[in-house]
Amino acid sequence: MMLRILGLMLAGASVTATASEPARFGRFTYEGRSEERSAAGPGEYRNPILSGYYPDPSVTRVGEDYYLVNSSFAHFPGLPVFHSKDLVHWTQIGNAIDRPGQLDFIGRKTSEAVFAPDISFHDGVFYIVNTCVACKGNFVITAKDPAGPWSDPIWLPFEGIDPSIYWEGDKAYIVNNRAPDEPPRYDGHRAIWVQEYDWRAGKMVGESTQLVNGGVDISKKPVWIEGPHIFRKDGWYYLTAAEGGTSVNHSQVALRSRALRGPYVPFAGNPILTQRDLDPARAHPITSAGHAELVQTQNGDWWATFLAVRPYEGDYYNIGRETFLLPVTWKDGWPIILPKGQAVPFTAKAPSLPASTAKLPTAGDFAYTDEFAGDRLAMQWIGIRNPEQAFYRVAGGDLILPPGPRIGDLASVPAFVARRQQHHVATVSTTVRFSPDADGERAGLAAVQSDENYLVFGITRIAGKPVVALYTADKGRETLVASAPIAAGGPVTLTIRATGGTMAFDYRSTAGSRTLASNVDARFLSTKSAGGFVGTLIGPYAARR
Repeated sequence: MMLRILGLMLAGASVTATASEPARFGRFTYEGRSEERSAAGPGEYRNPILSGYYPDPSVTRVGEDYYLVNSSFAHFPGLPVFHSKDLVHWTQIGNAIDRPGQLDFIGRKTSEAVFAPDISFHDGVFYIVNTCVACKGNFVITAKDPAGPWSDPIWLPFEGIDPSIYWEGDKAYIVNNRAPDEPPRYDGHRAIWVQEYDWRAGKMVGESTQLVNGGVDISKKPVWIEGPHIFRKDGWYYLTAAEGGTSVNHSQVALRSRALRGPYVPFAGNPILTQRDLDPARAHPITSAGHAELVQTQNGDWWATFLAVRPYEGDYYNIGRETFLLPVTWKDGWPIILPKGQAVPFTAKAPSLPASTAKLPTAGDFAYTDEFAGDRLAMQWIGIRNPEQAFYRVAGGDLILPPGPRIGDLASVPAFVARRQQHHVATVSTTVRFSPDADGERAGLAAVQSDENYLVFGITRIAGKPVVALYTADKGRETLVASAPIAAGGPVTLTIRATGGTMAFDYRSTAGSRTLASNVDARFLSTKSAGGFVGTLIGPYAARR
């Protein structure tokens, strides 16, 4: 079902005839390596376990199988679902949001829509509970197979974000971030609530109970208590949540109670995970760690997935928030993911689980090539907002892309399909054939961080003549960085070379190989500059004038 739906993705309206023929893209290649040089030895794994824009991981175990889902905001298809046997090697098996009719992202900015999903399993059915920010709010979707298809949303009546389901016997309870039961005392003052969910009827029942007001210590004005999860161990209910916001002050905290509805007492050693107290000038830092979920293996060991980032300088990172893994230790009845003052390690001892492999690498240094074989794109390809019907085809080893709306038009879906930039040191390449019939028409590679921060490198027409050109956009203001004449009609191979906060742009045409621009400041593609919660996507793009 999911692969069939991929043929319907990424169009905001019906296909419109244009003056130009469609752009045709040949093979897409990606090669990336991490700035930090860290190799996993025998019996070790390497962090992050999902490189690049894979934030807000939620993990669950079903027997000997592990499933993980990430936020995807207004990208489509959305909510990527992964499977693993060893918590280290993950293979994407589907996208939980893969049909235009499930959710409507039109009008949504790239960092709106689906935030912080939670995946769980009960009585033969998988559940994802989630929030569509600036859509209709909180919802539940279900599937008997985690690869899909997933149901249409069941909308929930409460406000707030980051719901998760706690299962106790045959009952379900949803815990989430909501407004406190008092006027907010400060900006970022939120609370954690719980309410029973009738999973058979698909509705909330009974009273809502506030479990945490503000955070661990409200006298210190803690901000953005969110991403809560509840589990039970040794007669205690444990509530873990993120606190401090998703930037450098991010952390994970723990509280516990003898009763589901509290009162919850915070751990005196909180936070159980953070990097905010480390020297920001340290080499190859991992920062902003938090939004964790704990899972117990079939052997009784505890592990945590969480998000963190790897900036290339200061707080600049272009590749988004990534998924990390660490063991959980228990001390005096409390879980600890990482003792205070310790840095998140790039390598660690692997879980005591049967070793497995991933179909595509997701960690460390890797490369891949997509030959556009067959008649559809792989599930790893995504775009901006969800479509009403298809506007591209895959045929004869080409991706065929008619020019569509420009990036930044929130009322439409740009003719853009992309893969995540997963390394700060990366080389991305494709070959495009395109003959613009009007000034301003363009086709090539786009690197997109938001609706207002992006670049386009490819073929266009300026003053009636075909050129290869580089445009950058920062806060919506587009600038022509460089251009060079090319012969009309011939194939042009485009290559983007990223190195931390700079990029270089090479092209090869019938006249030979050249560099159009080098040492281009690419920090406008960072979260710090562009804002939001996503990472950079790079892929084929075609636009009308």
